Amino acid sequence: MVASLRLPSLTSLLFPATTRYPAALRRSLCLRNRPASGFATAPSGTASPETKSEVGRLPRSDQAVTPRSQDFNAWYLDVIASAELADYGPVRGTMVIRPYGYAIWEAIQDYLNVKFKETGHSNMYFPQFIPYSFIEKEASHVEGFSPELALVTVGGGNELEEKLVVRPTSETIVNHMFTQWIHSYRDLPLMINQWANVTRWEMRTKPFIRTLEFLWQEGHTAHATPEEAEKEAKQMIEIYTRFAFEETAIPVIVGRKSKMETFAGADTTYTIEAMMGDRKALQAGTSHNLGQNFSRAFGTQFQDENGERQHVWQTSWAVSTRFVGGIIMTHGDDTGLMLPPKIAPIQVVIVPIWKKDSEKTEVLNAASSVKEVLQTAGVRVKLDDTTERTAGWKFNFWEMKGVPIRIEIGPRDVSNNSVVVSRRDIPGKAGKVFGISMEPSTLVAYVKEKLDEIQSSLLEKAISFRDSNIVDVNSYEELKAAISSGKWARGPWSASDSDEQRVKEETGATIRCFPFEQTLGTKTCLMTGNPAEEVAIFAKSY
Repeated sequence: MVASLRLPSLTSLLFPATTRYPAALRRSLCLRNRPASGFATAPSGTASPETKSEVGRLPRSDQAVTPRSQDFNAWYLDVIASAELADYGPVRGTMVIRPYGYAIWEAIQDYLNVKFKETGHSNMYFPQFIPYSFIEKEASHVEGFSPELALVTVGGGNELEEKLVVRPTSETIVNHMFTQWIHSYRDLPLMINQWANVTRWEMRTKPFIRTLEFLWQEGHTAHATPEEAEKEAKQMIEIYTRFAFEETAIPVIVGRKSKMETFAGADTTYTIEAMMGDRKALQAGTSHNLGQNFSRAFGTQFQDENGERQHVWQTSWAVSTRFVGGIIMTHGDDTGLMLPPKIAPIQVVIVPIWKKDSEKTEVLNAASSVKEVLQTAGVRVKLDDTTERTAGWKFNFWEMKGVPIRIEIGPRDVSNNSVVVSRRDIPGKAGKVFGISMEPSTLVAYVKEKLDEIQSSLLEKAISFRDSNIVDVNSYEELKAAISSGKWARGPWSASDSDEQRVKEETGATIRCFPFEQTLGTKTCLMTGNPAEEVAIFAKSY
């Protein structure tokens, strides 16, 4: 069995026995209260006794999206529900990723899989059950993960001789196997990746961003020298950086984590930090230089070219489904989701429009022809030829789902052999162009050009937003003022861990990273007044 804590139900927390509400009102209030705190209404991991219609459901997809400026968290949950990205699972803190949300994750997989293989990595899979003794072997690792572990103590009706950990990460089991596979320098480097699920017993959760279980890829490599391991760790964070900029249009800041924020068991952690629409930071991906910490704990050794026994040098690196949440919170607006074309499951939606039955056939034939032309050209296209909803409803629905381009075709367009093209990133009439020729080469060229423009526009807008919300500071008072105004603070830092902890306790902000891009010249630590070699970025984060 998995160890868990029994907690009062969400309904009992929201509606104590002394409060009397009609059932319909309780459902309505519960749905509208969920976005205010997301998954964080109660600690995760408790099976809810109520039916799904009562609690544990995101707002219906036909409900209006809360304006982003009014309540960012409610907006975020409304978008997830309305765009049909995910729903709550029956165990608190878990989520069901729906097909549209999973398609975004598949796009992430498709890009990264190619990059991993191009750089010499192979996919494989490790068991999700890990002996607890493995976790205990690396002291800082068990200390860092102990509060988040899910433990299995009973199997097949019998008490287990050793409790098992449900995979929180795989460094320990990977090293156990590496020890059996690595014997000589000829076996190195060993570079693998796995796509898997991970369980971490998070107490405060948020869909895609922090859930009890999530999906990710985790890469693990072993090398003969520290230089090779360092090169690998930096190579992988660079792959993540390019992916963020080029595919998701998220202008991350890449850098090194502070000692306090370094992964448990690593010598160095590199990170990509993204600014969300509410100006909080999101750690979107990490790459760790593990040094010899795990290889010494597990005895992972090889015989070098001189016949000497050496411990291997290792790395691990990962991105997860939290990237989906990052895409939502970076680009979305009051209308809903806004997807960069390169990552969008549907790049173009075609909406045929007719009023008379006599117009229906020719309009649908033209729409089908346009779909075939674009599909053949490699564009991901959807023809919405359903008859249950009006054209206006379809416009709103596909805008809310973030489809980059909408093509409208009516009887007059058919007569003129043209279409109307609307851009998701430019609302209203300004983003609509009439009279685009249906001639295949002209239409394909136009659509692809607009998709590229949208991709670039989203990145430029995100860069502008990021840069306008980073404040350069030279004193602790300036740092506190920047954080209290909701911005990121960037300033020279060489202070102690206790000073860093003080900043966290007094402002709620942490060091997100020491950016790779550093300014030249003499610096003075904003906290101590001592010389500082680097600037750090501070921000509140998810």
